[in-house]
Order: sequence, then C-alpha cells, then structure tokens
Amino acid sequence: MNGVAMVDMDDILHRHDGREGALLPILHDVQAALGYIPEDVIRAIADHLNLSHADVSGVVSFYHDFRRTPDPRPAIKLCRAEACQARGSEALAAHAERVAGDRVRIETVYCLGLCSVGPNAMIGDQPHARLDGGKIAALIGNL
Repeated sequence: MNGVAMVDMDDILHRHDGREGALLPILHDVQAALGYIPEDVIRAIADHLNLSHADVSGVVSFYHDFRRTPDPRPAIKLCRAEACQARGSEALAAHAERVAGDRVRIETVYCLGLCSVGPNAMIGDQPHARLDGGKIAALIGNL
C-alpha cells in the first residue's frame, strides 16, 4: 500500500472490528498515521467494511479534515466559531494567512472547546489560547 505497511493497515482496520460506525474512526486513524488517505487505502477500507468505494470516497471528500494527497506543511487549526469570532478570530485568521504564506497551512475549525479564552488554535495536540496578531505570528514562526 501507498506509504502504509499492510501490517499497519491491518492493525488500524482490526482495531475497529465489531465497532458500530467504524468508518470515521478508521479514517481518522489513517489520517493521523499518514497525513492523508491514499486511494488504495480507501479501497482497503471499503473492502474491509463491506462498503462501496463510492461510500468511503464520499465520506473522505465530505469532511475537510481528510486529505487525499500529502501536504508536508505544518498546520495550525484556528477556531472560527462564534465565541472566537466575537473575540476577533476573523481578523486573526486574515493576519495568520498573510504571515503563513505558503509555508504553513491554516485550517479552520469550529470550536476547540476553549470558548472563554478565545481566539484560540491547536497545533498538533497543543492548544493555544488568547491569541492576538503577535502570538499567532510567533506560533507560525516557530513551525
């Protein structure tokens, strides 16, 4: 398989055996392992879950968290939900895009659960709260 050892893919698939609604957890595990979901993995998931290729491909296409091609750039997930918007996340997002250029991917998310300390962002598993232009520029610069 494209970038995934068959043993790793088997582990991901079998970890969710018997689980109702296993498709999304499997896709999240593959995305976390590879950073994207290759076409041959979509076929393997469809076969394993007895779904059509179109079913799995449609889910991958629908959710913006899943990518079909690798993107080597580091990512910042910037919250743009209502609470963060009220604290300036829209202007912060525009500033972050300018500072990041093509070097860092700015991804929009809608709620990181840190509403009282927004605007906020997530880099990997690390949350960053009470962001302003200087703080977001420093985060981008450190990636």
